[in-house]
Amino acid sequence: QVQLVESGGGLVQTGESLRLSCAASGSIFTINRMGWYRQAPGKQRELVATITSGGNIDYADSVKGRFTVSRDNAKNTVYLQMDSLKPEDTAVYYCHASVVVTMFSIPSPYWGQGTQVTVSS
Repeated sequence: QVQLVESGGGLVQTGESLRLSCAASGSIFTINRMGWYRQAPGKQRELVATITSGGNIDYADSVKGRFTVSRDNAKNTVYLQMDSLKPEDTAVYYCHASVVVTMFSIPSPYWGQGTQVTVSS
């Protein structure tokens, strides 16, 4: 079993920063891609940023230049530094990881429980 535990959400004002962390634990051989998705009320879950074990990164257009994703492969942890936050960034942020549990397994998706980020105007 694999668990993803997120931390770092909260309430901030427009223009401020937050840093999210997500640590994966459990039966892990390797993690291919880790990253963050978000879901605002009444909207579908959307990609925010992802990073592969080799460092390839994808960002949603709406966060490019403001958010930075990084990871510590030794700690199975992914981070999201969010700067210049806007009210439209308000959402529940979910950590995602594509985990290989044994050397003979195919990658499987895992999700964290979500952490609330609220940006007031």
